[in-house]
Amino acid sequence: MTLHFINAQLIDPEAGTVTHGTIKVENGKIAAILDATASIPSDAQIVDCRGKYLAPGIVDLGVKVCEPGERHKESFRSAGLAAAAGGVTTMVTRPDTNPTIDSPEVLEFVTRRANEAAPVNVVPMAALTKGREGREMTEIGFLMDAGAVGFTDCDRVVTDTKVFSRALTYARSLGALVIAHPQEPILSKGAAVTSGKFASLRGLPAVSPMAERMGLDRDIALVEMTGARYHADQITTARALPALERAKNNGLDITAGVGIHHLTLNALDVADYRTFFKLKPPLRDEEDRIAVVEAVASGLIDIICSMHTPQDEESKRLPFEEAASGAVALETLLPAALRLVHSEMIDIATLWRALSFNPAKRLGLPGGRMSVGAPADLVLFDDGAPFVMNRETLQSKSRNTPFDGMRMQGKVLETYVSGTCIYKAS
Repeated sequence: MTLHFINAQLIDPEAGTVTHGTIKVENGKIAAILDATASIPSDAQIVDCRGKYLAPGIVDLGVKVCEPGERHKESFRSAGLAAAAGGVTTMVTRPDTNPTIDSPEVLEFVTRRANEAAPVNVVPMAALTKGREGREMTEIGFLMDAGAVGFTDCDRVVTDTKVFSRALTYARSLGALVIAHPQEPILSKGAAVTSGKFASLRGLPAVSPMAERMGLDRDIALVEMTGARYHADQITTARALPALERAKNNGLDITAGVGIHHLTLNALDVADYRTFFKLKPPLRDEEDRIAVVEAVASGLIDIICSMHTPQDEESKRLPFEEAASGAVALETLLPAALRLVHSEMIDIATLWRALSFNPAKRLGLPGGRMSVGAPADLVLFDDGAPFVMNRETLQSKSRNTPFDGMRMQGKVLETYVSGTCIYKAS
């Protein structure tokens, strides 16, 4: 089937450009990128984009889908529908399930379920250590053969540096990507907010931003020692940025990401003890938020992700200190990220580089590109469409979003995977 997307503002995150033009799609791939004045065959199937943005679909690194074990929180079907509605065409899923995805058998089950149920692309990560317990590394080679694109213990820090260094060394020999959560685990244990005057006034257990810097420093030293490919899942504080910059300047194979909530919310949003704002790591001060946004704009931080973490009502309807951490964000990732564009803190091509091109490139995936031969995984969106977020309308089974009731701008109009429309706004 040949499809023409005409009258579109084409975002090319690789080139960093936005141009007015037409995209020709054949056999699920981009066949040509044409000038806006190019003639279209009279019998062609046409999608008129009406001057709206057309971009490569978002590649979301770090989505939690609660299969196996907790389907009542999120299934591949519900997560896939939420992703499609949010312009996410590839979900890179985390292994912090029950049981942990730490063997080829469990990974193959998850992959089969995802292919059956989700309308978007799903690529899995696997655990770095068995049971995410930090004692014995997993069979990285077998898991890569089964389809794992990265290895992570998620928010559990591998405290035994000998185990971690051995895992990094083994991963390096196979070319595997290790994804870690930079945090000093003793300082951050039991913390619900970031330390400071606000935390003291609220009487909540807190952690210093230095815990992130200390965790990153340790990981950088081990990466320098082993030569492994490394990605820091969330850099959220200004104090961690100089260490990250030095590591990159020294030629280490290191990239970094940040969740959308840490780019658009700050520690003061916890004011009313609303547990939807309880995240891991906790929300930071406004100065940290601005510094991290600037790091994304400069390219120091490479990737923006949703860090989609479904939690049911029972785990959130608890005192703030006891409530589970995390928030859903597959559907809110795009409008939340567009806040940075509307506030002129980042341009839309740079934003899309962090949302789509960089994660695809880091993981060796074919998507994230607006170029001939790339998969026709596309999102058409209106960056200025206003709406009030209502969590009851979300496709996710869990609806723990901190954006509930907020005024937002930016709506997904249509989402395509391999040239097939999988979502169309009503």
